[in-house]
Amino acid sequence: MKALVNRILDGDSQAVIEFYNLYSPKILKYLNVKLSPEDAQEILNDVFFEAVDSLTLLRNKDNISAWLYKIAQNKTADYYRKKKIKSIILSQVPFLKIIASEISDPEFQFEKNKIRDEIEKAFLSLPMQYRKILKLHYEDNIPVKDLAPVLNLSFKAAESLLYRARQSFKTAYDSSLNSDHWL
Repeated sequence: MKALVNRILDGDSQAVIEFYNLYSPKILKYLNVKLSPEDAQEILNDVFFEAVDSLTLLRNKDNISAWLYKIAQNKTADYYRKKKIKSIILSQVPFLKIIASEISDPEFQFEKNKIRDEIEKAFLSLPMQYRKILKLHYEDNIPVKDLAPVLNLSFKAAESLLYRARQSFKTAYDSSLNSDHWL
């Protein structure tokens, strides 16, 4: 068996065909128990594509059969996971239609604009240093470790500044909301 694997690793296409012919009947039988014949055949192809692609990672070349069954088991689990996600999404279509109609409602747009204005108002009330670190981190997606040199700070100082900026923003936003409710 090691010789067959080594031939595959050396790029011998005939060895790939021999490998498939040797192991595919057993793996297909396993998959047919778990899946429809069409799905089993599709998963079988995926199993062998992955197996050939990852043969270099196989440590124990004496246990290829068990390795292939494990790949088949994982591919079957992936198949059912995707199928479940699809069924959940499809079952939510009526709910999603309701949400879509509400989102296009002018009242929703008004509320969204109001929230955006409150966020901007709170943001602009912060000291410049807080606004700068929040913008760099959240709008420009710069990690804290990369922010430190930009701001000429140590990592811990940048981390601390970001924390204080978030807390300050939260306080400003909360107070902005509370003051508007009394108007």
